[in-house]
Amino acid sequence: MKRSILYTAIACLGLSTLSLTGFAQKKLSEQLTLTAMEKLFQDTTALKSAKGPKWTYDMGVVLEGAAAVWRNTGDGKYFKYIQSSMDAYLDKEGNISTYKPEDFNIDNIKNGRSLLLLYKVTGQQKYLLAANKLYDQLQNQPRTKEGGFWHKKIYPNQMWLDGLYMGEPFYAEYAKLMKKDAAFDDIANQFIWMEKNARDPKTGLLYHGYDESRAEKWADPKTGLSPHFWGRAMGWYIMALVDVLDNFPENHPKRKELIAILNRTATATLKYQDAKSGVWYDILDLATKKGNYLESSASSMFVYGLAKGVRKGWLPQSFTAAAKKGYAGLKKEFIEKAGDERVNLTKTVSVSGLGGKPKYRDGSFEYYISEKVITNDPKGVGAFICASSEMEIAALPKTGKGLTVTVDNFFNNEYMTGPTGDKIPFHYLWDEDDNNGFSLLGKVFNDAGVKTSTLKSAPTAANLKGSNVYIIVDPDTEKETANPNFMNAEHAKQVSEWVKAGGVLVLLLNDVGNCELTKFNVLPESFGIKFNEDSRNRVQGANFEQGAIKIPAGNSIFKTAKKVYIKEISTIVAKAPAVSALSEGGDVVIATAKYGKGTVFAVGDPWFYNEYIDGRKLPAEFENFKATNDLVNWLIKQVPVKK
Repeated sequence: MKRSILYTAIACLGLSTLSLTGFAQKKLSEQLTLTAMEKLFQDTTALKSAKGPKWTYDMGVVLEGAAAVWRNTGDGKYFKYIQSSMDAYLDKEGNISTYKPEDFNIDNIKNGRSLLLLYKVTGQQKYLLAANKLYDQLQNQPRTKEGGFWHKKIYPNQMWLDGLYMGEPFYAEYAKLMKKDAAFDDIANQFIWMEKNARDPKTGLLYHGYDESRAEKWADPKTGLSPHFWGRAMGWYIMALVDVLDNFPENHPKRKELIAILNRTATATLKYQDAKSGVWYDILDLATKKGNYLESSASSMFVYGLAKGVRKGWLPQSFTAAAKKGYAGLKKEFIEKAGDERVNLTKTVSVSGLGGKPKYRDGSFEYYISEKVITNDPKGVGAFICASSEMEIAALPKTGKGLTVTVDNFFNNEYMTGPTGDKIPFHYLWDEDDNNGFSLLGKVFNDAGVKTSTLKSAPTAANLKGSNVYIIVDPDTEKETANPNFMNAEHAKQVSEWVKAGGVLVLLLNDVGNCELTKFNVLPESFGIKFNEDSRNRVQGANFEQGAIKIPAGNSIFKTAKKVYIKEISTIVAKAPAVSALSEGGDVVIATAKYGKGTVFAVGDPWFYNEYIDGRKLPAEFENFKATNDLVNWLIKQVPVKK
C-alpha cells in the first residue's frame, strides 16, 4: 500500500518498541500470517489426524485473519492460502471431507465464511454448494425451547457464547447473499436470548454457557449458568457481534438492539482490562486469584471487537483508547520474534469447554487454569491477525474524513444473474467482490476516511451536491445494456458545473468496442480531454508485459508505484486546460485538468478494479495496488479545503 499512509502506520503502531532489528519490514498482521502459512494446517502436527486434514473451526479463525491481510495488502498469496486450505476438503459438488452434518456441531459452521468469500471472489459453484450444506445444518440444528441453537447435539439444551461466533456471522452473510430476509430475526434473537440468559447484571459479563434444562452438572440449578466468565468465550461473543453487523440490514428493527448489546458487552469488557498490561485475564473477573494468567486469544478478540466497532461507528470513539492500550499490551506480552519477517503468538489457552467425555469439564476455576497454554494456537493466531489488521487500519491517516466518493451506476448500468436466479446489478460497484468489482478500491477510500456511495440516476447539481469525488466508469454500449443511458449535453453541463464548483471528477473509460466513446466525449471535451476510439496495449493471453507501463520517478500522482498493468486502453488527446499526467511512446495514457475550483482525472481503462489490484492474477512486479492507493491519496488532496 501507499507509503504515505500504510508504511507510515508501522511507526504509528509502535513496532519499534519491540526492539528487533529489521522487524518492521512487514506489519505484524502479515508476519503472523506468514507464520501460520508455514506452521498451521500444513502437516499432521497441526489439527490433522492420521487420515488427513480435519474440518475444524480453528482453521476458519486463521483464514479470517488471512482474508483481512489480503484486503489490506492486495497480496494474492494470502487469498491463495485461503483457497488452497478450503480446496483440500471440497470436491466439485461441494461435498466437504470429514464434515458430518448429523453431528449438529455449530463449530463446523465457522469455515462457511471462507467458502462464501471464495464464492463471491471466484464465482466457482463448488464453494456455494458447500456453503448450502452448512446453511442446511443450521436450518435443522436442534434448538432450546426458546429458539436458541444447541451448541452440539451431544450437548442438549445448551447455548455457549462460542457458538454465536461459530454460526451467526456465516448465517448473516449467507442470508444477505441468498436473500433469506426472514433469517435476520433469527440471527438477532440468538444474541438477544444469549444475553438475556447469560448476562450477569452486576459485572455486565456473560457466563460461558447456559443450560436451559438445568440438568448438566456444571449448570447452576436455579439459573442454568456455568460458574465463570471465561475470557475467550466473551471474546467469541464480541467478535460475533461486529462480524454479524457487517451484513445485518440497516433498516432491520432489531439492528439497534444488536448495537446496544455490543455497547453493553464492550463496556463490561473495559471494566476488566488489566490496568498495567492493557490485556485481559483468562478468567476475566479473578485477576488476583492464584493461577490466573494474561491470555492472548481473548485479549486479541477484545481489541478486534473494540477497534472494529469504533471504525464502523457502532461504538463511540471513547473506546479507541482501550483498543490502543490493548494492542500495545498484545505486542508486549504475547509477541516474540520467530525469524525473518515472522513472529510467534504466545500464551494462548489451547481449549476450554464444558461437560464432555472422558474428562468431564466442570467449569470450575481449577478446570480452566488446568488447560494447556501454548504458542501459535490457531485460535489465538487468527484472532491476533484480525486485531492487528484492524489496528493497522486505525493507524492510517484519515485524510479523507468527511468526504464522499460516489460511483456512477447510470451510464454504467449492467445486470447479471445472481446466485438466487434473479437479475442483480454488477460491474464496477463498491459491494462487488469478484473480478469486476470495486470492493478493494472502495476499501482504500474507506480506510482513508472517505465514505462511498452510488448514484443510480442521471447526475444533476442537486444529487451531486453531497459528493466530493464522482467516478464515471465504462459507459455502456448497446451490446452491454438493452437501453443504455448515453451521455448528452445536459448531463455534461450538470457535471461540468459541479466540477467548476470544486468537484473532483474521475473518468475511467475503456477502449473502443468495450465502451461508448462517441457520445460520451461531450463531457471530457468540456475540460480539453478527448478519448480516442482506439485500443492500446492489447495483450495476448498471459503475456502481461504487453500491458506494462512504467511510471517515471517524480510523477505527480503515482508517488510509490513504478510499474503498472493497463491493457486495451483508449488513448487521450489533451488540450488546455488538460495536461498529460502519464504518457508512453508518444501516447497520452492519463490526463488531468483543472477546471474552476475542481479537478478532472481521465484514463482510458477502469484498471483500478479487483481483477488487477487484488494480487491474484498479475505477477508481483506490477504495482497496481500501490497505484490505487497513490491515486486515492491524490484525489483526496484535490478536494478544495472548506474555509
